[in-house]
Amino acid sequence: MGVSITFLGAAGTVTGSKYLVRHGNQSLLVDCGLFQGYKQLRLRNWAPLPIVPDQVDAVLLTHAHLDHSGYLPLLAKEGYRGPIYASAGTRDLCRVLLPDSGHIQEEDAAFANRHGFSKHSPALPLYTRQDALDCLPLIKAVPHGNTFQPLPNWRATFHPAGHILGASSILLEVAGRRILFSGDLGRPDDTLMNPPAPAPQADTVLIESTYGDRTHPQDNLLAELGPALQRLAARGGVAVVPVFAVGRAQALLHAIAQLKVRGALPHGLPVFLDSPMAVHTTHLFEQHPGEHRLSKSEVHAMTHTATMVQSTDESKALAARHGPMVILSASGMATGGRVLHHLAHHAGNHRNMVILTGYQSPGTRGATLASGARSVRIHGRDVEVQAEIVQLESASAHADANQLLDWLRSSPSRPDQVYVVHGDPDAADTMRGRIEHELHWRALVPEHGSTWPC
Repeated sequence: MGVSITFLGAAGTVTGSKYLVRHGNQSLLVDCGLFQGYKQLRLRNWAPLPIVPDQVDAVLLTHAHLDHSGYLPLLAKEGYRGPIYASAGTRDLCRVLLPDSGHIQEEDAAFANRHGFSKHSPALPLYTRQDALDCLPLIKAVPHGNTFQPLPNWRATFHPAGHILGASSILLEVAGRRILFSGDLGRPDDTLMNPPAPAPQADTVLIESTYGDRTHPQDNLLAELGPALQRLAARGGVAVVPVFAVGRAQALLHAIAQLKVRGALPHGLPVFLDSPMAVHTTHLFEQHPGEHRLSKSEVHAMTHTATMVQSTDESKALAARHGPMVILSASGMATGGRVLHHLAHHAGNHRNMVILTGYQSPGTRGATLASGARSVRIHGRDVEVQAEIVQLESASAHADANQLLDWLRSSPSRPDQVYVVHGDPDAADTMRGRIEHELHWRALVPEHGSTWPC
């Protein structure tokens, strides 16, 4: 019997990464992510998987972002007890992200029940903080470059992918086939992370396509962020910055620290990092010095450029402060968490600013704000948007289309087939076309739920 792969997520969409690899009576799941964005995608999180969790023999994680790891607590809650293999950085980030994800879901459900805006009575979290804590002991750390056996006669190797701490591409070898999962690839010129390792030889490649239809601008983050914050400081406004707690928050803190050192921003401009998850992640840079570009002094500056906000009461107290100030808060596409309260409080004032820091998946509040909408729905009500909307084009932690193709070209030989995943339909199909026309490789965009040979 041959090796097959079933696309249970990140097929025809940029979210919900889950790939089920089968050979004989064994099965292995690469990534176990949540769907985000459009409601019809988010509803998939509540639908049962087409395989019983205790029939999955092992899980491999490319990295810790919730669209790649956020379904793990539910998988374990529903009966999975096998190993979850990841790099040490990914393990450490999951210890932060997954409990926080459960906590945010509990808080959002409780808030919906108190204010009565949910269509469900009562509103329930997909999983709780305790569910997330219960799954963490299953995660086993494996160093980059070490080949191991996730299952008998299956071999796997994690290779550095840049992007965020611990992010990996995965080479899986089974039944004489070599299957390469790109994971989310970082940029070779990223301000924080080391560049991705070259692609190893493989028979089948799954390539992400988040930016498969575009290239990054020449401007760097400092050139974009500096003038925006100068305008904000001059008019005494408040900048609300939805950030991914892992990666984007640290890139913004590093950039603000550099701008202050260069005198491009007032040293006294107050900056707040209002996300316990982002606070913990920022300090992880001290524990994983080999995975990023920052010196010890730069890490120190990054961790001290903002007031770290931990408690809910501290977060609420920010509403009583006047500008100028900058509030960085999760989540990056404004899908949940404390940033929603800051948006609801500040978006209606023309002196204020909302800074979007990268890709905004269709169907998210971030995408609504980026489109120029004059209102956004938050906690069951329409919030007027008068604040200046700034979308940073250079803050992405993803490789762009040219960089994705360069990574594919770094492979020692041509694969039999390439599956283009983890991209919106236009991006994925554009990347497919470029792979076929420029590399002359066989490529296709799989449909959700489809099964293909490896």
